[in-house]
Amino acid sequence: MRLREWLHRHAKIFFILPAVVWLLAFTIFPLLYSLYLSFHGSRFLRPTDFIGFENYHYVLTDYRFWQSFRVTLLFVLVGTAVTVTLGLLLALLFNRPVKGLRFLRSLATMPLFAAPVAVGYLSMILFYEEGGPFNEILKAMGMSKITWLSDPFWAKIAVLYADVWQWTPFAFLVLLAALQSVPLELYESAALDTRSNWQVFRHITLPIIQPALVTVVLLRMVEAFKMFDIPFSLTNGGPGIATRTITFNVYITGIRQQNLGEATAMAFLLLIMVLLVSIMFIRHYRRLYE
Repeated sequence: MRLREWLHRHAKIFFILPAVVWLLAFTIFPLLYSLYLSFHGSRFLRPTDFIGFENYHYVLTDYRFWQSFRVTLLFVLVGTAVTVTLGLLLALLFNRPVKGLRFLRSLATMPLFAAPVAVGYLSMILFYEEGGPFNEILKAMGMSKITWLSDPFWAKIAVLYADVWQWTPFAFLVLLAALQSVPLELYESAALDTRSNWQVFRHITLPIIQPALVTVVLLRMVEAFKMFDIPFSLTNGGPGIATRTITFNVYITGIRQQNLGEATAMAFLLLIMVLLVSIMFIRHYRRLYE
């Protein structure tokens, strides 16, 4: 009886224990150990002497880090803007009775479930410079081919295309659900005052879907900061370092060069950037409702 009572009294511990162990083993411990490595020298995956902030100083004075920072910022700003805009336009298009809507919705969400590495390799076929589909279309239109993967500018466009193609369905699904939650009575009332679709969207639709829109923007920005798979599989960070993101630099430094000290310092700088952007974004969003 005492054992049964003890088990009944402490049953909650056994339910939350697996989650706590998982959190400690795969989140808290790796985070603290990475912080420890960032203050130590590291060669061949083994930490050496304590060197303080030298890893951070070296990273912040390395031109490759700042180049990867500019590339990452470009992908975050442009990728997020294009993804959210296209997702909103598609949501507005499908937010009406359309024959075969379920099938079209399922078709539109397929890229979201593809592995980013697979998306990168698929895009490599599309952007292949000698006989690739895109260049063949340009050739059929009487235009000259584009050096998609060997020109720094067009390589960034190729990476952005693959990233936007994969993540637009996410924005589309969330915003479509938000649009479908808007009460029809509001539109009927607005129709008595104005026939302008823009005025209705600006003063009724946009304020109601704004929480969902902010959530999509924030999640998309955080995901874009971590972009690695598509540049890795599509351009391998090239040409040169034109499409090398910060996470790609972390991979090069930590895995290929086996310098975990500098790699973890770079990763924590990225973490600080993401936290700052998220905090600023959330604070600005809160001011709108205060």
